[in-house]
Amino acid sequence: MSMSYISAPTPVVSVKPVVLPAPGRGEDLRVRVSAPTIGRELPIIVFSHGFGWSLDGYGPLADFWAAHGFVVIQPTHLDSRTLNVPPDDPRTPLIWRFRVEDMKRVLDRLDLVEAAVPGLGGRLDRSRIAAAGHSWGGQTASMLLGARVLDPADGTGEDLSDARIKAGVLLATPGLGGADLTPFAVEHLPFMNPGFADMTTPALVVAGDRDQSALTVRGPDWFTDPFFLSPGGKNLLTLFGAEHSLGGIPGYEVKETTDENPEQVALLQHLTWAYLRSALYPEDPSWPAARSALKQEPEPLGRIE
Repeated sequence: MSMSYISAPTPVVSVKPVVLPAPGRGEDLRVRVSAPTIGRELPIIVFSHGFGWSLDGYGPLADFWAAHGFVVIQPTHLDSRTLNVPPDDPRTPLIWRFRVEDMKRVLDRLDLVEAAVPGLGGRLDRSRIAAAGHSWGGQTASMLLGARVLDPADGTGEDLSDARIKAGVLLATPGLGGADLTPFAVEHLPFMNPGFADMTTPALVVAGDRDQSALTVRGPDWFTDPFFLSPGGKNLLTLFGAEHSLGGIPGYEVKETTDENPEQVALLQHLTWAYLRSALYPEDPSWPAARSALKQEPEPLGRIE
């Protein structure tokens, strides 16, 4: 696929952990910040990891985005294996909410983030911020875009959206709850009951057509719910043959990836970058260019609708 619309990569500086005070959370919030060494007025991506991961994950995405002009901020959520919060911890039932608060805390403390990275001072464009996430992190990011966790009893859900977020990328993000869940998921994951009707912020939804989750009684189409059930302004990228790691985005040497596909990861890097460029800079032609390049592929790795 021709990537002529994308700029050459630049060197990246990455700093971890940047520690943000988090009273009431039980421990301070640790984040990793990756930024290009050159450029000004840099747009920002706040990235939410999947269950059990940490600020050290998702290098294939974070490094690529940073090398092509974004500042990428990756918090470690309380469900991370690096923290080992026990199941009977009082915070455990509310980890989904702590996750959303983590993302907002990053935005609240951008001054601290900026000051922690040598040479980053004065180079952020705080008017152009995107939220992205994979799997459970996709649900976290979706809530900043206006999705809600619905109360099974009355169907209401609190609005946790954030006006500072102008666009989103939702990677392998779970779909509807209730009857679409397995009995295990209903019992143990009550927060997996999303409502997408108020998810009005523009977003790219990415789903693998072989992503069969053990949490749902449906097929891989479950992961397309955030696209089909939210208001307009959305795009759906379906990756052919991709399972839950979408070819291997959680890391460069990830042992649990069963669908390793470097070409697919490269496509995802380019398409997510192009989407966010055009979503944050409406005059930027990267996304239309990327879409048309994918269409012209004789054997495309995915499709966009």
